[in-house]
Amino acid sequence: KNQRSPPSQASRQQLPGSAREPCEALVWRVGEMAPAKKSKKSVENLNSRLQLVMKSGKVALGYKTSLKTLRSNKSKLVLIANNTPALRKSEVEYYAMLSKCQVIHYNGSNVDLGTACGKYFRVSMLTVIDPGDSDIVRTTPEA
Repeated sequence: KNQRSPPSQASRQQLPGSAREPCEALVWRVGEMAPAKKSKKSVENLNSRLQLVMKSGKVALGYKTSLKTLRSNKSKLVLIANNTPALRKSEVEYYAMLSKCQVIHYNGSNVDLGTACGKYFRVSMLTVIDPGDSDIVRTTPEA
């Protein structure tokens, strides 16, 4: 029967958040939390613009159709989810650079991007072909 012994006094003092540690850790955590609200607001702003594009404009969802529109120089903007593989992400960025198209790295996974599009499936990337009534191409926050 394996029974664990309680941690020694030396290891207790080294744990973060212990009584001996100054309040700097709390200040550091609070300092990190403040910008998160701003980025969340910009994500919400991007999501609302994305919903308007889905309703009134024209988009291509997915990797294969995004590459097709980038090759044919039809796309105005590319949104890439943050959990897209690095090789695929760099390939799309290269095609976007060749077609002089703007790239936005979406601050959420492919599940979040699919939900933002109003779909019930995952979307790794999408390209905006026609923005419609939305001003997502002109004024896009880096999310």
